[in-house]
This record gives sequence, C-alpha cells and structure tokens, in this order.
Amino acid sequence: MTYRDKPFSQACENNKAPIFALLAPLLQDKTHLLEIGSGTGQHAAWFAPQLPQLIWQTSDLLENHPGILGWLEDYPAANLRAPIELNAAGAEWPDDSIDAVYTANTAHIMAWHDVEAMFHLVSSGLPPNGVFCLYGPMKYAGEHSSESNRLFDLKLRERAAHRGIREFHEINQLALNSSLILLDDHAMPANNRLLIWQKSI
Repeated sequence: MTYRDKPFSQACENNKAPIFALLAPLLQDKTHLLEIGSGTGQHAAWFAPQLPQLIWQTSDLLENHPGILGWLEDYPAANLRAPIELNAAGAEWPDDSIDAVYTANTAHIMAWHDVEAMFHLVSSGLPPNGVFCLYGPMKYAGEHSSESNRLFDLKLRERAAHRGIREFHEINQLALNSSLILLDDHAMPANNRLLIWQKSI
C-alpha cells in the first residue's frame, strides 16, 4: 500500500503532537499499550517509535486493518504490532502484560453499550496502577464547549442515532464503577479533551 493509498485524517495529523506531549511522561514506566480503535493507524505510526520502551498493540474492526497495516508498513517500528480484531462488546483481554490503554475519537462513534463494554474490558484487564487514556470531545453538565462541537454532535446523531458527544459525568461514572480513578482532564486543541484514569489498587 503506497502513501497515496493509505487512509489519512487531518485531525490525527493536527492532534498527534499535543496528545503525545501529555502521553509521553505518563507512559515512561509502562511496557505494553493497547490502542483501542486505531482508526487510520496514524497515531500508532507516530507515537510508537518515540516510546521504544513499550509495545504498542494496535486494534480495530477487521475492515480497518488494511489501512492500519499500510501505515505500519510505511513507518515500521520494532515495538509496533499489527492490528488485532477487537470489538468492545464481547471482547476478551488480549494480553495480561498490557498496563496501559489508549483510545482516540471512539466514545462518540460507539453505541453507549459499547462504551460501557470498553470500560468493563479495560477494568478487567489493567493491573493496579495501569492507565486508561481517552481522547475526544466531551459535554459538561449538558453543555458543549463550543458551537462547532454542538454542530458536530448534531451531524453524528443524524448519521446514526447511537452516536453523539458523551457527557463527561456519565463517562467518569463508568470509570468509577470500573475501579478507574480520574488523574487528569486535559483541555486540548480543537475543543477536545484528554482524560486519564488509573486503575485503583
């Protein structure tokens, strides 16, 4: 697959540096990361070579694997793994050595029951002090952080009724119910957030 053939997201290109600036120090003592919903594969291809101390395991639905593999083939790294099939609903934890999870722009695409399943999966697999990092837009107390987010939310719901920007309180309640304690809620460019939880001991 050539560079021209690979899927490309301008949003991923724009947000990779700000996300990595926050992920890098958090992941310095981690050894194995699972990325849920690797999408185009751009984040994995850019992040993994800069975090040589950990294995970066990509995952997604099967239909997205060719695009991810295209990025991995063009930007290979010794610690970067080919995607595994993972659907949050009914998924099994892929490896007991995983001590970090990262997901970007998935919670507003998944159905709510799949978001619940994702948190259950992460909680069941992460060891104590493992971290879960979730990037994407959020609502707070029912309010959007910008007019562009409000319009984006409308478009999501028009495309599929199960989609939509999630309420922070509801997301964090899922985390609390899953023994995940909020460490940080970072404001990010383009009206997004980076939420970081740690598995309680």
